[in-house]
Amino acid sequence: MMESVFRPPARTLAGLAVTALAATALVAVATTTSATAATGLGQLAAAKGKYFGTALANNHLGESAYATVADREFNSVTPENEMKWDATEPSRGSFNYTGGDAIVSHAQAHGQSVRGHTLVWHSQLPSWVSNGGFNSSTLTSIMQNHISNVAGHYQGKLYAWDVVNEAFNDDGSRRQSVFQTTIGDSYIATAFQAARAADPSAKLYYNDYNIEGVNSKSTAVYNMVKAFKQQGVPIDGVGFQAHFILGQIPSDLQANLQRFADLGVDVALTEVDVRMQTPADSTKLATQSSNYNTLTKACLNVTRCVGITVWGVTDKYSWVPDVFSGYGAPLLFDDNYNSKPAYTGVSNAFGGTTSSPSPSASPSASPSASPSSSPGTGKACSATYALVNQWNTGFQSEVTVKNSGSAAISGWTVSWTFPNGQTITQLWNGTLSQSGANIAVKNASYNGALAANASTTFGFTGNWSGTNGIPSSVSCTGA
Repeated sequence: MMESVFRPPARTLAGLAVTALAATALVAVATTTSATAATGLGQLAAAKGKYFGTALANNHLGESAYATVADREFNSVTPENEMKWDATEPSRGSFNYTGGDAIVSHAQAHGQSVRGHTLVWHSQLPSWVSNGGFNSSTLTSIMQNHISNVAGHYQGKLYAWDVVNEAFNDDGSRRQSVFQTTIGDSYIATAFQAARAADPSAKLYYNDYNIEGVNSKSTAVYNMVKAFKQQGVPIDGVGFQAHFILGQIPSDLQANLQRFADLGVDVALTEVDVRMQTPADSTKLATQSSNYNTLTKACLNVTRCVGITVWGVTDKYSWVPDVFSGYGAPLLFDDNYNSKPAYTGVSNAFGGTTSSPSPSASPSASPSASPSSSPGTGKACSATYALVNQWNTGFQSEVTVKNSGSAAISGWTVSWTFPNGQTITQLWNGTLSQSGANIAVKNASYNGALAANASTTFGFTGNWSGTNGIPSSVSCTGA
């Protein structure tokens, strides 16, 4: 796990059952998850009273596939670099909001909430700030003026701000940034007070890495938040960046989130990725899927965990490979924007494969279509379609593909016809072809080979209107 180090452009840039207790904290999100918002994971999260977001880079929005996936899957966005100090105030008193404004406008057009990132951080800081040689009084004034201008510019447009980012070392001591060495411990509280004055409606977060489990650093942050609450310093939440290494999700993640929530603040996973040593293979991808499932469930199990943000749309633009040599493939979509098993891990955590449908689901959601097999000498496959969740005009289904023959198969294709004009909006663990009501799904590159009696699954979300009937038959052909 790591800190939010400098995220330069291009590849390294990628830097509703709600309880009464959580209702107030979630109101800003709820107002943005409208019918025009995400139809994939964002919609599944919204049904659980959470948001599911991504870091967005303005310079990639012109890429059709990037924008399509971002708009379809996420109901919250965080600008990767466009609102940091070097972007917004590159020279003293001269402010530039071009990149940030573009992302806010894009998010508003697609029903997505926006988390501002970040007002005060030791990195990506212009040299005029870090090397200005200012005294305590002057630097305090500079910091307050920066917050007043930037947060004030976006007043009423953002759900939350990461006010101060990464102010602690791993041993729990204060990071010796220019703010710490010049102003002292008080700079963090001063920053939060300035942010509240600039935008009274935004949720104000402290954000950091390596605080996901109970350790010296997270305890130091915990003690600071506790003191702020006692002193009346305006802090509303804590962001846990959650840059994880494959197989190293802290076992006490949920308990740690809960202890912060018990202080009376919201919590969120704010910069999630799960990096692995490359190249990726089916075993690593399966572990990554499990890791994403675990961290999503941890948030779901804490009432005041309001949402999750993954740090990027696609592996292609992840910052990981250029910072951690030999590591990569940390996100939900690969370089070609194909969903990975990790996508299924998140989807399943949000209830995609629960045996009990949501309250709005049809009582007949549990039946499945009759399986059918392909003929062949020793080679055959069967497929079973099941509706597992349904809401408003959306639904989620899962298809189980089984090698029902005595010989291994190297690929499969499943086909069916929707009886009521349903359409698929997102599919994972397979490749979709859709022509009207006729659907065909081929295996993905990693799940086509099935030994005798082995099985795999693919899933999808879709839209329906009037009736969401189960297909009368599903066919499977195996190679």
